Amino acid sequence: MVQGCTSDAGKTTLVAALCRILRRRGVNVAPFKPQNMALNSAVTHDGGEIGRAQALQALAAGLAPRIDFNPVLLKPSSDQRAQVIIHGKAVDTLNARDYHDYKRVAMGAVMQSWQRLTAEFDCVLVEGAGSPAEINLRDRDIANMGFAEAADIPVILVADIDRGGVFAHLTGTLDLLSASEQARIKGFVINRFRGDIGLLQNGLEWLESRTGKPVLGVLPYLHGLMLDAEDAVATEVIAKTATRLKVVAVVYPRCSNHNDLDPLRLHPEVDFDWVGPGQAIPPCDLIVLPGSKAVQADLHWLREQGHEAAIGRHLRYGGKLLGICGGFQMLGRQLHDPLGLEGAPGSQPGLGLLDCETSLEPEKQLRNVSGNLRLPGAPAFAGYEIHMGITRGAALDHAALSFADGRADGAQSADGRILASYCHGLLDHPQALSGVLAWAGISAPMTADFALRREADIERLADATEAALDWKKLEPLLPGPAGSVPS
Repeated sequence: MVQGCTSDAGKTTLVAALCRILRRRGVNVAPFKPQNMALNSAVTHDGGEIGRAQALQALAAGLAPRIDFNPVLLKPSSDQRAQVIIHGKAVDTLNARDYHDYKRVAMGAVMQSWQRLTAEFDCVLVEGAGSPAEINLRDRDIANMGFAEAADIPVILVADIDRGGVFAHLTGTLDLLSASEQARIKGFVINRFRGDIGLLQNGLEWLESRTGKPVLGVLPYLHGLMLDAEDAVATEVIAKTATRLKVVAVVYPRCSNHNDLDPLRLHPEVDFDWVGPGQAIPPCDLIVLPGSKAVQADLHWLREQGHEAAIGRHLRYGGKLLGICGGFQMLGRQLHDPLGLEGAPGSQPGLGLLDCETSLEPEKQLRNVSGNLRLPGAPAFAGYEIHMGITRGAALDHAALSFADGRADGAQSADGRILASYCHGLLDHPQALSGVLAWAGISAPMTADFALRREADIERLADATEAALDWKKLEPLLPGPAGSVPS
């Protein structure tokens, strides 16, 4: 199990790297995260929903995503409440106190998945969540040491040196664990190191002397590594020299599946920016409204920020507007939540830019889909649906795309300036990306394949991690054939 001193310490990428390394060495390996809290999610081949990071790790292991890789997913809808997804299906929306009581049930689901995976795979690589030293969360813990103790597995502790204070993070975390949990930590990994490693050596020796535990590796900072973010919005600046389209995307408080826009961020001809709290929407060619876990609340926030007027002005001057999932719902005349599934029951006006209305219903739509955009050339796409809203209205008569099963999805405005769809992952397909860029204003856009870029970055991550780890120290921790990999 890989646990971290903090969120974003490198747990996800280390597990992904190890999945790819072991897969390349012929090991039957799978990823596992008992409990994840994230608004970026994916649809599995067995029709459930898991964290996007576990879908990435499955890809690294050469596997299709499945619900057992992430049996408990929490999707926050406010600062105090989250939708609880067990084995891929939403079961309730709970506040923190009620979820604490529910953890006994959640732990049962976790252990069922664990037993199924360990029966099938030679090696299961487990990712923790947050930090095991969060004292207020230790009781009934299912995400870190609570699971490690129940499953009786060894733990690697990873810390991010780029944040500063890496030795304090590691020793402080260790000191806050119980004696049995301390014994379970078998070594440390330091992540995102840049510079002369010789200058770090005396610190590594001090750490091993003080704790009696080995440093298993120091992983380099990999500039320009672009992998699906678990939850945080990716804001790394990407140097580009010949952009032809200005794109901005609005980041609301409960923005979800913002990794949908990674292909736009990475495309060499797109100048891309996020617009966050307190920022005005600048002049641009394309505005994107991404998904949301609390559509009415995020629409209220969007209005408070003054973005509704900016969007109207943008359209009047000939700009284009793309709405994905929750962003699509915001574009209609009304939003209805009669059961209070994402907040207080009630309705509110949408932006009124498309002639349709959306009602939230209890059953979540979860599908992997493919088909063609209804744009010139009918570009192909593949993606997935994750939404509780059902949208109806005349706008749907002019759909945005056609699914391979014959269904239509989304809408286009009569003037061709608005494109909207429920389909996540739409832009990952190179044909769909080129089609959307041509619609937005780039004549003959350069072809870019985000899936190939993701695969290349997984290989790059695995190569760097394999070179940096001390395999003689790591091998004894790996079960079965994984423990006999060559040095």
